[in-house]
Amino acid sequence: MKQSRNTAAKTKILTIIKDSEMALSRSEIQSVLNGLCDRITVYRVLNRLVCEGLVHKVITLDGGVNYAIGNTESCNHYHIHFSCQKCQSITCMNDIKPSFQLPENYKVNSINFTVSGLCPRCS
Repeated sequence: MKQSRNTAAKTKILTIIKDSEMALSRSEIQSVLNGLCDRITVYRVLNRLVCEGLVHKVITLDGGVNYAIGNTESCNHYHIHFSCQKCQSITCMNDIKPSFQLPENYKVNSINFTVSGLCPRCS
Protein backbone atom coordinates (compact mmCIF):
# COMPACT_ATOMS: atom_id res chain seq x y z
CA MET A 1 0.00 0.00 0.00
CA LYS A 2 1.28 3.45 -0.91
CA GLN A 3 2.35 5.58 2.04
CA SER A 4 0.52 8.89 2.29
CA ARG A 5 2.59 12.04 2.48
CA ASN A 6 2.16 14.44 5.36
CA THR A 7 1.92 17.74 3.55
CA ALA A 8 1.52 21.09 5.30
CA ALA A 9 -2.10 21.22 4.14
CA LYS A 10 -2.88 17.71 5.43
CA THR A 11 -1.24 18.41 8.79
CA LYS A 12 -3.06 21.73 9.24
CA ILE A 13 -6.47 20.37 8.16
CA LEU A 14 -6.15 17.39 10.52
CA THR A 15 -5.21 19.75 13.37
CA ILE A 16 -8.21 21.99 12.65
CA ILE A 17 -10.58 19.01 12.77
CA LYS A 18 -8.93 17.54 15.91
CA ASP A 19 -9.18 20.88 17.73
CA SER A 20 -12.88 21.35 16.93
CA GLU A 21 -15.59 20.16 19.29
CA MET A 22 -18.02 19.79 16.38
CA ALA A 23 -18.01 18.53 12.81
CA LEU A 24 -16.87 21.15 10.29
CA SER A 25 -17.79 21.79 6.67
CA ARG A 26 -15.19 22.16 3.95
CA SER A 27 -15.81 25.92 3.82
CA GLU A 28 -15.40 26.26 7.61
CA ILE A 29 -12.10 24.37 7.41
CA GLN A 30 -10.90 26.45 4.45
CA SER A 31 -11.69 29.73 6.23
CA VAL A 32 -9.30 28.76 9.04
CA LEU A 33 -6.54 27.87 6.56
CA ASN A 34 -6.01 31.54 5.60
CA GLY A 35 -5.09 30.77 1.98
CA LEU A 36 -2.76 27.83 2.68
CA CYS A 37 -4.41 25.88 -0.14
CA ASP A 38 -7.30 26.09 -2.59
CA ARG A 39 -10.76 24.49 -2.40
CA ILE A 40 -9.80 21.48 -4.55
CA THR A 41 -6.77 20.70 -2.37
CA VAL A 42 -8.96 20.87 0.74
CA TYR A 43 -11.39 18.34 -0.81
CA ARG A 44 -8.51 16.04 -1.81
CA VAL A 45 -6.98 16.17 1.66
CA LEU A 46 -10.34 15.53 3.32
CA ASN A 47 -10.96 12.53 1.06
CA ARG A 48 -7.49 11.19 1.87
CA LEU A 49 -8.10 11.62 5.62
CA VAL A 50 -11.42 9.76 5.30
CA CYS A 51 -9.75 6.92 3.34
CA GLU A 52 -7.00 6.70 5.97
CA GLY A 53 -9.62 6.41 8.72
CA LEU A 54 -8.47 9.55 10.54
CA VAL A 55 -11.65 11.54 9.80
CA HIS A 56 -15.23 10.54 9.10
CA LYS A 57 -17.99 12.21 7.12
CA VAL A 58 -21.15 13.47 8.78
CA ILE A 59 -24.12 14.00 6.47
CA THR A 60 -26.09 17.08 7.54
CA LEU A 61 -29.86 17.25 7.57
CA ASP A 62 -29.80 19.33 4.38
CA GLY A 63 -27.58 16.81 2.57
CA GLY A 64 -24.27 18.62 3.07
CA VAL A 65 -21.11 16.97 4.36
CA ASN A 66 -19.17 17.87 7.47
CA TYR A 67 -16.02 16.22 8.80
CA ALA A 68 -15.17 15.06 12.31
CA ILE A 69 -12.20 13.34 13.85
CA GLY A 70 -12.46 9.61 14.25
CA ASN A 71 -10.50 6.46 13.60
CA THR A 72 -11.19 2.78 14.09
CA GLU A 73 -10.28 2.91 17.77
CA SER A 74 -12.20 6.06 18.76
CA CYS A 75 -15.01 6.12 16.22
CA ASN A 76 -16.72 3.05 14.86
CA HIS A 77 -19.22 5.16 12.89
CA TYR A 78 -22.09 3.64 14.85
CA HIS A 79 -22.79 6.67 16.96
CA ILE A 80 -25.28 9.52 16.88
CA HIS A 81 -24.62 12.92 15.32
CA PHE A 82 -26.58 15.73 16.96
CA SER A 83 -27.56 18.63 14.70
CA CYS A 84 -28.61 21.87 16.42
CA GLN A 85 -31.49 23.54 14.59
CA LYS A 86 -30.54 26.97 15.92
CA CYS A 87 -26.74 27.31 15.65
CA GLN A 88 -26.34 24.59 12.98
CA SER A 89 -23.55 22.85 14.93
CA ILE A 90 -23.08 19.11 14.48
CA THR A 91 -21.64 17.11 17.34
CA CYS A 92 -20.55 13.46 17.44
CA MET A 93 -22.01 11.70 20.45
CA ASN A 94 -19.60 8.77 20.71
CA ASP A 95 -20.93 7.51 24.05
CA ILE A 96 -24.43 6.91 22.70
CA LYS A 97 -24.73 3.78 20.59
CA PRO A 98 -27.98 3.56 18.62
CA SER A 99 -29.51 0.20 17.91
CA PHE A 100 -31.53 -1.04 14.98
CA GLN A 101 -32.61 -4.29 13.43
CA LEU A 102 -32.90 -4.97 9.72
CA PRO A 103 -34.87 -7.76 8.10
CA GLU A 104 -32.95 -10.88 7.06
CA ASN A 105 -30.75 -10.76 3.96
CA TYR A 106 -29.96 -7.04 4.24
CA LYS A 107 -26.27 -6.14 4.42
CA VAL A 108 -25.19 -2.84 6.03
CA ASN A 109 -22.37 -0.89 4.38
CA SER A 110 -22.70 2.37 6.27
CA ILE A 111 -24.93 3.99 8.84
CA ASN A 112 -25.73 7.64 9.50
CA PHE A 113 -27.71 8.55 12.61
CA THR A 114 -28.54 12.23 12.92
CA VAL A 115 -30.75 13.59 15.68
CA SER A 116 -31.90 17.20 15.49
CA GLY A 117 -32.99 19.60 18.19
CA LEU A 118 -31.35 22.28 20.34
CA CYS A 119 -27.84 21.91 21.75
CA PRO A 120 -27.13 22.87 25.39
CA ARG A 121 -25.90 26.34 24.36
CA CYS A 122 -29.08 27.11 22.41
CA SER A 123 -31.72 25.50 24.64
